[in-house]
Amino acid sequence: MYQTLLVVDDSKVSRMMTKKIVTQINPDALFVEAAGGEEALSALGANVVDAAVIDFHMPGMDGLELVEKVKTLQPDLPVVLLTANIQKEIKERAEKLGAGYLTKPAKLEDLEAFMAG
Repeated sequence: MYQTLLVVDDSKVSRMMTKKIVTQINPDALFVEAAGGEEALSALGANVVDAAVIDFHMPGMDGLELVEKVKTLQPDLPVVLLTANIQKEIKERAEKLGAGYLTKPAKLEDLEAFMAG
């Protein structure tokens, strides 16, 4: 089970909801938060994380662009795209980049499966 999770979403409410669900799964989980892509990359450089949950729609750099950069820096880091965007193309691009794909609102069982590794 992942212990330290990078949660990237421009919505503070979405970050809070993701953290609440993950805490139900792992009460001892630690979180590194970022509101966008550049902030996430800085946080990733400054912290050791076990996995990342990344939103798709964010200002500046979208989630897939961020996933690509994260995978370049840390190819083995487990990443999941958590988004309300249900376009097949987005899911396929995420999978090609080596990321999982979950739809918002986040569901306990989906995040539990991701957190289990």
